[in-house]
Amino acid sequence: MNQTLYSKDFILVVIGQIISLFGNATIRFALPLYLLNLTGSSALYGTVTACAFLPAILLSPIGGIVADRVNKRNIMVILDFFTAIVILIFFLFMNKGNLIVLLTLTLMLLYGIAGAYQPSVQASIPALVSQDNFIAANSIINTISSFASLIGPVLGGILYSTYGLEPVLWVCMICFIISAVMEIFIKIPFKKQAFDGNIIKIARTDFAESICFIRKEKPVIGKTLIVVCGINLFLSSMIMVALPYLFTEVLNLEVSQANRLYGFAEGALAMGGLAGGISAGIFARKLEIQKSGNLIIACAICAFPMSVTLILFSSAIINYIVITICCFFIMVFSTIFTVQMMSFIQTETPQNLIGKVIAVIFTISMCAQPLGNAFYGVLFEICKGYEYVVILLSGVVSLLIAINTRNIFKRFSVE
Repeated sequence: MNQTLYSKDFILVVIGQIISLFGNATIRFALPLYLLNLTGSSALYGTVTACAFLPAILLSPIGGIVADRVNKRNIMVILDFFTAIVILIFFLFMNKGNLIVLLTLTLMLLYGIAGAYQPSVQASIPALVSQDNFIAANSIINTISSFASLIGPVLGGILYSTYGLEPVLWVCMICFIISAVMEIFIKIPFKKQAFDGNIIKIARTDFAESICFIRKEKPVIGKTLIVVCGINLFLSSMIMVALPYLFTEVLNLEVSQANRLYGFAEGALAMGGLAGGISAGIFARKLEIQKSGNLIIACAICAFPMSVTLILFSSAIINYIVITICCFFIMVFSTIFTVQMMSFIQTETPQNLIGKVIAVIFTISMCAQPLGNAFYGVLFEICKGYEYVVILLSGVVSLLIAINTRNIFKRFSVE
C-alpha cells in the first residue's frame, strides 16, 4: 500500500475517472433530455429513467463481489470499452425501429455498467492509499466525479442544443475509449481469493456475509441506509424529474434556451458536489460523523424555497435561478455526508469485504430511486399547473425523515 496519497497509480485512477465520468455525465444528460424533447411527457420520462436504474440495482452487488475477487483495474478497463460499444450501437440504430425502446435499453445498460463499475473504484482506494488518507482520497474521488458532472452537462447542453445528439454520442465514445486505454497502465495490489467454481453459491455467500456485517457488526450503517433510501425516494428523485420537466415544459422558455439552461443547472448541481467534495477534504479532520444528521436536515430545508418561488413569481428566470441555487446547496451538503459515510465504511470494513459491502450499500440505496422517479413523473403529470405542491410535499416528508436521522448518529456517538 502506498503511504503517500499522490502515488502514480492513484493519479491514474483519478485521471481515468475524470475522462470516464465526463462521458458518463454527458450521455446520461443528453439521452433522457432527447426523450423529453420528443415526447414532452414527464410520466414517460420518469418511467424510462426508473427502468434505467433497475440494472444498476441488480449489477451493483455483482460488481462488489467481482471487485473483491478480480483485479479491479481489469474491471474498469473492460467496462469502459463496453460502454463505448453500447453508445456506438445506439448511434447505429437510433434512426431505425422504436426509438423509445432503444433509448430505454441503452440507458439501462449505461446505468447497469455504472452500478458494476463504482464498487471497483471505491474498493481500490484502501489498496492504493493509507488509512490516514481515506477521507482525503474519497474527497478527491467525489470532487472529480462532481467536476466531470459539472463539465459534462454544461458542454453537453451547449453541444446538444446547437448540433443535436449525434456529436454528443461521438464525444462520449471517445472519452470511454481514452479512459479504458489509460486504465490499462494502473497497478492495483490484488490478492486472489479462493474460488470453488460455483458462482451462484459464491454470490449468495458473499452477499449474505455483507448483509450480516452491516446488520450485526455495524448496525449504524444499516440504519443510515434506511435514511438514505427515504431521501432518495422523496428528495433525490424529485430533483431528478423536476429539473428537466420544469425547465423544458413548465417555465416559459424557448426550447433551445431551456435545454441550455437545464445543462447549466445540471452543471450547478455538479458544482455543488465539487464544493462539497473540496470542503470535505479541507475539513477532513474536523468532520464528525455524529453530526452528519444535520447535513441531511439542511438538504431537506433547501427544497422549500423552490416551492415558494413557484407560488410567488411568474418569471421563468427568477424561478430558474432560485431552483438552481437550492439544488446547488443540496449537493454541497449531500456530498459532504457521502464522503463522511464512505470513509467511515472503508475504515470499519475488513479488506476482504470492502467491495461487497460498498456494493450492498449502493444497491439498497438505489432501490428507492426508480420508484421515486416513476412516482414523481406521474405526480407532476397529475399536478400540472400546481407543481409547487409536489415540491412542497417532497420537502416536508424529507425534513421529517432528516429530523429523525439525528438520533441514529447521537446513539452512535456513545457506542
